[in-house]
Amino acid sequence: MRLPIPTARLPRLVAGALLPAVLALAPGAARAAEPAQQTLLADGCKTLAERVSRESGNGPLFLASYEPAPGGGPLAPALRNAAFVYDNALAGIALVACKRPAEARRIADAVLQATRQDRHFRDARLRNAYRAGPLPAGAVPLPGWWDEPSKRWFEDAYQAGTATGNVAWAALLLLAVHEATRDARYLDGAAALMGWVHATVPDTSAPAGYIGGFFGHEPKQTRQGWKSTEHNVDTYAAFSWLASQRNDPRWRDGAARSRGFVGAMWQAREGRFIIGTRDDGRAPNAGPSALDAVLWPLIAIPDPPQDWRRNLAWVEAKHRAGAGYGFKGGPDGIWTEGTGQAALVLQAAGQAQQAQPLWQLLLSQRAPSGMLYATPEARISTGLSIGPTSTTEDFHYFHLPHLGATAWAVLAAARWNPFRPGGCLEPSCPPPAIAAAAPATAPINTAAKE
Repeated sequence: MRLPIPTARLPRLVAGALLPAVLALAPGAARAAEPAQQTLLADGCKTLAERVSRESGNGPLFLASYEPAPGGGPLAPALRNAAFVYDNALAGIALVACKRPAEARRIADAVLQATRQDRHFRDARLRNAYRAGPLPAGAVPLPGWWDEPSKRWFEDAYQAGTATGNVAWAALLLLAVHEATRDARYLDGAAALMGWVHATVPDTSAPAGYIGGFFGHEPKQTRQGWKSTEHNVDTYAAFSWLASQRNDPRWRDGAARSRGFVGAMWQAREGRFIIGTRDDGRAPNAGPSALDAVLWPLIAIPDPPQDWRRNLAWVEAKHRAGAGYGFKGGPDGIWTEGTGQAALVLQAAGQAQQAQPLWQLLLSQRAPSGMLYATPEARISTGLSIGPTSTTEDFHYFHLPHLGATAWAVLAAARWNPFRPGGCLEPSCPPPAIAAAAPATAPINTAAKE
């Protein structure tokens, strides 16, 4: 799930046991890892584990998504204490890949508390972000900031909302922790989250799928009717994993609907996935190209059609940014998180040699804290807007140490697929046991609309 960073619309090695020198890669690694890959894995696992352990105790906590850049001044108010759910889900899954389930459980326990104790909702949904740090008893607090001139407390409208993809990523975290611990609470929690998705945000109008979610503050949030390729990849993965654990027709139905939508977004003429639909949930949004929406279907959906592998040629032609990859087509800089995603997908596609130069690039993005910068540039654009109240394309990434970028680099270095049980990355991975196959859905034809 992409993470809007509020901009114009806002009021404006540590003591302890070291990890083994060589951390085992995920099962199925076909070749010896590059030295830079191993270094990235060991250092990244150490950084994530230390981020958790420096918070005393063993209770639930959310990790801050961003740190101030050294010498760069304080964070924007909306980011100072913000823990985005997507970043934390990635960090927790990466900790499972690092064989650090105790640290992953603390983040998973925070997700469980957030689903059960919201200050307003009682339907198991999650907000897009929470206040970073150990959780107090009761309702989980949202991020915010005090504005001294106006004597008012502010909260960001995106952070207070609920994006469908973020809910699915939180479910994937709980499923990964359940697999690592066999604690049924996490499987129950994942089922509650995806039960909310299945009941609250489906749209059966063609192409059927799951809508974007809700924006803004309670009690009257704005329903976001667009459907995202990326979100439906996420929901497919979570529904499929649940279907392999529990015989519930909701999970099979949800996986089929999500898979059908993703297939409908494939554009054979161009060899790529479009980003999704427009606000009506029907018209294709064929203009922008987003790296994650193009890449993720190749590792989230087992045995993808061979034609989908033409995605990689699209990525090289449209998303290459110097030595790495950018968020949007025709990028204005390197997106560290997406470069990690590309490294993982290239390995899955049997192109580890093409991924090799990316390890050193990712290593070069380490901040003094061990976290990776979101981008080496001062700022990169995505070509997207944060929400329905935006009047410009105000979704950017900045040169800040970023939890999500760090976690994706770890996953890539570990060859760990966050969408599949066991982190399985190889084409030979058995698909989750889903009783009903996804129905064939005709792709949207955008040729006459572009």
